[in-house]
Amino acid sequence: MLEAVLAGLREDPVAGERAQQAAQLAGLGVERGGEFGDGGRGVAERVGGTEPGGRADGGGADPEQVLARTAQVVRAVGLPVTADLEGGYADTAAGVGETIAALLATGAVGVNLEDEGRPLEEAAERIAAARAAADVAGVPLFVNARTDVFLHGIGAPEDRPEEAVRRLRAYVEAGADGVFVPGVSDPETIAALVAAVPAPLNVLAGPGSPSVAELAKLGVARISLGPGLAEVAYAAVRRAAEEVYGHGTFTALADGLGYPELNRLSAG
Repeated sequence: MLEAVLAGLREDPVAGERAQQAAQLAGLGVERGGEFGDGGRGVAERVGGTEPGGRADGGGADPEQVLARTAQVVRAVGLPVTADLEGGYADTAAGVGETIAALLATGAVGVNLEDEGRPLEEAAERIAAARAAADVAGVPLFVNARTDVFLHGIGAPEDRPEEAVRRLRAYVEAGADGVFVPGVSDPETIAALVAAVPAPLNVLAGPGSPSVAELAKLGVARISLGPGLAEVAYAAVRRAAEEVYGHGTFTALADGLGYPELNRLSAG
């Protein structure tokens, strides 16, 4: 099912981010088949990253908590859910397979797996283990393989496009359905990646990125916001708290979602 969603996103790409936003995004029209514009055919909802419970992003999350929250999102929205499991929360490829088996038990149908700068062969083996675990379970899991070549500045700048392509092709051969390249925003590089890798390309967007329409023209199939929406939400909370405690006024509390709507979203 997620393959069909992403196939539709070739014409109208977008991917929702973060567990607590899932029900709200659905309320914006995703449940009717559109999201952030007309004609969208679905959403891939990502879970993971920085935990409110006090664990940092970058492999520090508690896998059990991530899986529990993934199950919560699956119950809350009538959409295909894909979870960000970082590097797979395991030291070995076999361990990644076990993580994927646990993920599938939540009802999720997609996963993001990062190479975290590992040697190419090791990273590809972990992708293959994820694919094998899904095949054993009989679930057509959408595996989105991420390389951090650009995001973490691995290697000389002039060598990164070639290294990224080399890695992404290997991940596709190992069983990845899509590829994710955060840290790249210039149109020329994005177009080159689309042309060189035989899989849907996912990019990370934010201030300064090309627009959704521009990315679509370049051939991008999926757009992620990373922690962007959560960062905006936390910033709004801080501004409101600073006003209340610093000035004793409440202007920043205006225009929030009403209690009935929040209650309805939480009911899922």
